[in-house]
Amino acid sequence: MAAPLGSYRGHRRLARRLLCLVPLAVLAFVWQCISLPSMKSPRAPQRQGSVLRLFRLSTLSLGLLACGLFFMGQFTLFTYVRPFLETVTQVSPSGLPLILLAIGIAGFVGTLLITTVLNALFYPTLIAIPLVMAAIAGTLLLAGQHMGSVTVLLSLWGLLATAAPTGWWTWIARTLPEDAETGGGLMVAVIQLSIALGSTVGGLVFDSLGWHSTFALSGLLLLGAAGVTFLLSVKIRSYQRTAINELNA
Repeated sequence: MAAPLGSYRGHRRLARRLLCLVPLAVLAFVWQCISLPSMKSPRAPQRQGSVLRLFRLSTLSLGLLACGLFFMGQFTLFTYVRPFLETVTQVSPSGLPLILLAIGIAGFVGTLLITTVLNALFYPTLIAIPLVMAAIAGTLLLAGQHMGSVTVLLSLWGLLATAAPTGWWTWIARTLPEDAETGGGLMVAVIQLSIALGSTVGGLVFDSLGWHSTFALSGLLLLGAAGVTFLLSVKIRSYQRTAINELNA
């Protein structure tokens, strides 16, 4: 939220007033120093091939594929929101950072709500988020010139897109409870690669075929993420039923 707010105030030639943010930054730093716990971990010997060993879990590859498709689809569109707003919606220079601020605020709200939703409906939530985001991408194709509709749709996009990583980090923690550090590193690599691929491919499509094709590609990738996540949930439920039957036998 700080970047669009700063951009807006800078455009209004009030940049010097941003000095009031310096005490807030210092306060945040002091707060972190006091509140964050020390991270002490036992120095256990690392096992050779620890990353490859994780792929013995058949659900891991499926989950990482779903996660990768989600982030690729998200950033295929979101990386090029600014040129879309400037050229298609024709937002004014002072209005653009306000829309980006609305996206940031919605994302903050999403992070506050997502834990409760995940606790109630974990896999349905992971499936629904990319489905709704794909619907948003499709709706933007039709309503891209209407500023009010675009603002609402992109705010909803921000709410969902910012909340989704919490779900995937929860998934990796549940899938690899004994290898959280290695699994987390693998997840970071997949996410970063997916973001880079999505941004690059989205830019190539944006330059060569236009914004319609970029947004359509984003929607297709997000639909793929939802489909793979559904397959993942079915597979995990099947494993759970098998385990229950073996315990009852």
